[in-house]
Amino acid sequence: MMSSKNASHYSSSYSSLTPISPTHINLNPSICMQCRGSKYLCGLAYCPILVSSVKAMLERIDVDKSIDGYTPPSIFVGRLGYPKVSIGPMVPVPVQVVEHDMGSLDISIYDCPEQWHNIALDYVLKFRLAMVRGKVKVHVDDASLTSSGISSILQELAMAKVPVDAEMLLKNKPSGINLSEYLPPSGPSAEMERLKVGSIRVDERIEKAYYDYDLSASEAMLQLYSNGVSISSIVRALSAGCLGYKRRRRFVPTRWSITAVDDTISKALIEQIKHEPSIDEYMVYSRDVSMNRFICILLPGKWEFEWIEAWFPSTTWNVYGSRYEMIGDHEYYRGRKGYAMVGGCYYSARLAVAEHLASIRRQARVLMLREIYPGFNIPVGVWFVREHVRAMLKGKAARFTRMDDAIKYAMSMLKIPLEEWYRESSMLRGAQTQIRLSYYMQ
Repeated sequence: MMSSKNASHYSSSYSSLTPISPTHINLNPSICMQCRGSKYLCGLAYCPILVSSVKAMLERIDVDKSIDGYTPPSIFVGRLGYPKVSIGPMVPVPVQVVEHDMGSLDISIYDCPEQWHNIALDYVLKFRLAMVRGKVKVHVDDASLTSSGISSILQELAMAKVPVDAEMLLKNKPSGINLSEYLPPSGPSAEMERLKVGSIRVDERIEKAYYDYDLSASEAMLQLYSNGVSISSIVRALSAGCLGYKRRRRFVPTRWSITAVDDTISKALIEQIKHEPSIDEYMVYSRDVSMNRFICILLPGKWEFEWIEAWFPSTTWNVYGSRYEMIGDHEYYRGRKGYAMVGGCYYSARLAVAEHLASIRRQARVLMLREIYPGFNIPVGVWFVREHVRAMLKGKAARFTRMDDAIKYAMSMLKIPLEEWYRESSMLRGAQTQIRLSYYMQ
């Protein structure tokens, strides 16, 4: 495995790398599934999958060192070099503002994943790749200091409720783009020399949490969520070090903040759900979007959750495979202790389904299946899972009184046969006395 130091150097230098041909390396698809461009398990200094995806896109973005526009608001906290990390705002390049079927996009949408589920993915990529990121190195502990410098400005931006006029002067012409399994895509970046912002209208709910120095970060997240603050806004506030006990506040890498918010809020919702009665029928939800098929099967019983993905060849994390690769994880009623092997999408999906069950005041066993088909070949972030599962669960469910009918219906919408899902699913195996498996192998 590549050391973290070398991995940090190469992973931030996409613009100078040439993709390696699959014929010159031997990549095991199962390793790619576990790594997803973040652990360098293949032993290479960079991820050839990400580099191949980036190559064509780099040519499209050409910006100067001076960026003048509006930030949605949007901030970014990196993780490389922790505890000394790069922080800064993101400001879209004016010439990159795009239109779609609903007309011109409001700048505020550029950093609001909650509104992206009904926007074509290529448009999301276009406006996200227009986001230019300025970078300044700080220590994560600087978030707890009272100052008038970049740390303070970033915290104010993180609390803003409307776009803010911003002018960045960068030390060099920005380059590269950022693609991640966890984060929304973002455009070129460079070290920032100066930042000026206009007047900032803060969200009073976040501001209240900011000035509550006796409120833990977890309590603040839950308070904001219960007050109707969006997940993306809570992520920004946590990442900027706006939440928690005063002396313990830290800048939190955006990647970590996303999973922390999904995990914390979903756990709280699950504890509420456990006090509710079980559903009394089998329900199947489905959603097809951008070469992805999501299936959610709700089964009567105490809370249980399982998430399984199947990546077909020529998809993001199975570029070099000859067959589909499956990976998943689960938790029983008491929850889980370790980090889910499948990554941040597990927590995003769990949050979406926990929200749904809390809204109908029921608990259930939840089996979520996802097939990813050829054509979906770049990482776009866990928002894609969270927001499309949310949208799916707002739709109409097919209802059944028998489990085998529900499973048969779900399988009719998937390409992979039941016996393959059965091998991967602890929930299906645990219910084997209720499923006459041979009935479906027709």
